Amino acid sequence: QVHLVESGGGSVQAGGSLRLSCAISGAISSRTCVGWFRRAPGEEREAVASLNTDGRNRYLDSVKGRFSISKENDILYLQMNNLKPEDTAMYYCVADQGCWEGPPALFRWGRGTQVTVTS
Repeated sequence: QVHLVESGGGSVQAGGSLRLSCAISGAISSRTCVGWFRRAPGEEREAVASLNTDGRNRYLDSVKGRFSISKENDILYLQMNNLKPEDTAMYYCVADQGCWEGPPALFRWGRGTQVTVTS
């Protein structure tokens, strides 16, 4: 199965930047799409950014203009600039064998990397 390992999280002051990385390995099909989710304590998880087969990268409204998703070879990145305290969350790399068109039960999750943004 797909194996995902995130790295790059940490603690930064508001306005700072972080770049998250996700090493992707295992069974990857042509329908596998990848992206980033996050979950703050006591909150529901939300999609932050995703790569799609239609050539369009999609972003959560609150991160547009600040975050950028990209992929080079088997590494997925999330560049996060101008971080805000509300960005504090556990960030997860996610792979979906249905490329966002199938059931979420097909999602594969990394263990997550913590991002903490202080005021």
